[in-house]
Amino acid sequence: MKLLLDTHIVLWAAGQPEKLSKPVRTLLTTSENFLFFSAASMWEIVIKRGLGREDFKVNPRRLKKMLIVHGYTELPVTAEHAFTVETLPLLHKDPFDRLLIAQARTEGMLLVTVDTAVSQYQESVLAV
Repeated sequence: MKLLLDTHIVLWAAGQPEKLSKPVRTLLTTSENFLFFSAASMWEIVIKRGLGREDFKVNPRRLKKMLIVHGYTELPVTAEHAFTVETLPLLHKDPFDRLLIAQARTEGMLLVTVDTAVSQYQESVLAV
């Protein structure tokens, strides 16, 4: 299964694995699953880190390097992803989350999230 991880799942997997639920840990360690992180998550981290958000203190360059070392694959943002954002109902206004949902739909992935607002989209979203 191809899994796109939302930004908080990426941050927790890399630096605070104790925050991950058992179902998420199982998803991340099942060898049949292919794990992806989005360039949009790196963008979100850079922006929120620059704003001084306590939960985004990670060095994004180091985070990306460590994700790749541990077998995660970077998913770039494409124009097709942006076009898919336009088709989403306005259930959630966060632009980063909407882009992640669009990427998952466009690429035939499941977006793994703990965000209840994101889980409203149901299609292509795995809320855990």
